Amino acid sequence: MKALQQGFTLIELMIVVAIIGILAAVALPAYQDYTIRAKMSEVVLAASACRTTITEVYQSGSGTAPTAGNWGCESASATSKYVASVATDDNGVVTVLAQGFNNTAIDAQGIQLVPYKDATTQMANTNIGSSIFAWKCGPAPAAPMPAKYLPGSCRG
Repeated sequence: MKALQQGFTLIELMIVVAIIGILAAVALPAYQDYTIRAKMSEVVLAASACRTTITEVYQSGSGTAPTAGNWGCESASATSKYVASVATDDNGVVTVLAQGFNNTAIDAQGIQLVPYKDATTQMANTNIGSSIFAWKCGPAPAAPMPAKYLPGSCRG
């Protein structure tokens, strides 16, 4: 009489478990980086709110430029779970500090949005009345955010 196979052998099951373990070891760190990058979008969004205000001030050409911290979009205290503060300087450079990530490489680190009047020249507070050529996003020099956690458009 023929014996029919009743299931998987132990070695087959061990191979499957090993493959799943290897995939999990690779996937978990990548997943953690992706979740941090998703949370980082809130930090970039806080900077974008200031970007709109500063662009309007530059393009409207109304009088003199505001001084540091007086562009109308700043916040010295926490504005959300992941945004510690939003600050501006005399030239309209927006700096946003992160919080609440429970990661020392990210908490209290920041990103910057810098307005440019052409491809290489940063806007100055004397350029009121001219349009902004581009905004460049990147880590804040004083408290740099690790580039791997920044959105792709904010790494350079």
